[in-house]
Amino acid sequence: QVLDFGWPDLHTPALEKICSICKAMDTWLSAAPHNVVVLHNKGNRGRLGVVVAAYMHYSNISASADQALDRFAMKRFYEDKVVPVGQPSQKRYIHYFSGLLSGTIKMNNKPLFLHHVIMHGIPNFESKGGCRPFLKIYQAMQPVYTSGI
Repeated sequence: QVLDFGWPDLHTPALEKICSICKAMDTWLSAAPHNVVVLHNKGNRGRLGVVVAAYMHYSNISASADQALDRFAMKRFYEDKVVPVGQPSQKRYIHYFSGLLSGTIKMNNKPLFLHHVIMHGIPNFESKGGCRPFLKIYQAMQPVYTSGI
């Protein structure tokens, strides 16, 4: 049995997708003691880290999101086969997923409309100070707007 839950590279999967992946993994592993799950990823291995950390929390292997992240980072899946969850958005999604499991966060299926973006201050990323921010907006994982630099 092969399931494809792919999502664009360099993106954290939507919470609904994380839920679907964890449910599919748990259903398969619970069906028979000889069943195993093999995760395959093209590109960014940190995305696998999100899935593994989420599943560890989902299946109660780890008692909290932080413990799942720590446990995953320590194990590093035997000889660094998968990088630890390191991107801030990836860590944030594991915490969101934890909130879904505990009931402290509820999913909102209503449409979300972005009316404006306000930046208070400009980050200092360059040696001379400042930065050149730009905005890229996605809808359903497809870019719909990119501002000029």
